[in-house]
Amino acid sequence: MADEINPPSGKRAAVRKNAQDHFAATARRDSEVRKELERQQAATTAKIAKLRDLRLAKEEADRLAAANAPARPATPRKAKKIKA
Repeated sequence: MADEINPPSGKRAAVRKNAQDHFAATARRDSEVRKELERQQAATTAKIAKLRDLRLAKEEADRLAAANAPARPATPRKAKKIKA
């Protein structure tokens, strides 16, 4: 009965090592997941910056094209007929 309450020190050390290995593996996985999330966030940030730059360049090109385009001649409007 005394052996059940206080396991031998060798068995206790093995149990402790097993638990520490488990926690170390969990910590490694957590670290890898955090690094992957940071990589994904960096990629998303870079993609958004690229798309923003492209949009701003297109808007500037459109603005210049509109400024340099010849004015459209005004089309005469037809008078409305009033029905009595």
